[in-house]
Amino acid sequence: MGASLDGIKAVFLDLDGTIYLGGNLIPGALEFLHRCDEQGVQRFFLSNNSSRSVTQYVKKLEGMGIPATADDVLLSTHDCLAWLKKNNVTKTYCVGTEGMCKMLETEGIATRSLKPQYVVLGYDTETTYEKLETASLHLHAGVPLMASHPDMVCPSPDGGLPDVGAFLALFKVTTGVDPVHISGKPNAGMILHRIEALGLKPEECAMVGDRLYTDIAMASRAGCMGILVLSGEATMDDVNQLPEGAEQRPSLIVDSVDSLLR
Repeated sequence: MGASLDGIKAVFLDLDGTIYLGGNLIPGALEFLHRCDEQGVQRFFLSNNSSRSVTQYVKKLEGMGIPATADDVLLSTHDCLAWLKKNNVTKTYCVGTEGMCKMLETEGIATRSLKPQYVVLGYDTETTYEKLETASLHLHAGVPLMASHPDMVCPSPDGGLPDVGAFLALFKVTTGVDPVHISGKPNAGMILHRIEALGLKPEECAMVGDRLYTDIAMASRAGCMGILVLSGEATMDDVNQLPEGAEQRPSLIVDSVDSLLR
């Protein structure tokens, strides 16, 4: 299957590095989304970036001229919430933004508990030393750690920024604690539940993203077409260094989404 995506009925689109970089749209991204609508290909936005709530993502997308609803946005925070609920967790200490904490609290999960069941780590662009200190003390006291996603860096027009993976390294050095669970991509559940709800087969769907170890690995695990765009983090050198049969190997490589559905 080529860039025309024949037979693909839905695309799951990473945001940072795929649709936009920082506050700027990737050239041709808006036109690609128009082609999705014109050709009847359903499109959903998928992000490991847990620094914003769904409402904030919808507002950002609409501000860039991209029509979007809450149902169009799937976040690692959703996967994090599902895991916390499955494990009956209602009390956490969350190292996360106000937007992430609000999503947890709306679902009945406390985010500033004095006796948390888990320390929850998200992409906290509003972090303070006090948060890191409190979380570290909880970890030293034996409270387990879970994280919203594994990304090491968040792409920006000027270079990578420290993401959850970097904070995990900080906690590991400080406390010796590893997370018992990491949500988000590349967990296949991030998209399989939506694919099932759409009544589609995984092979009728494509995951489009700029990261091999999250976006493309998840596509492989879910049985979807994995499309790597070279507009964000990964390079052809990264692809060429992959071992044969690696789950991070994409089905298709394009410069950007501008090349798709033509």
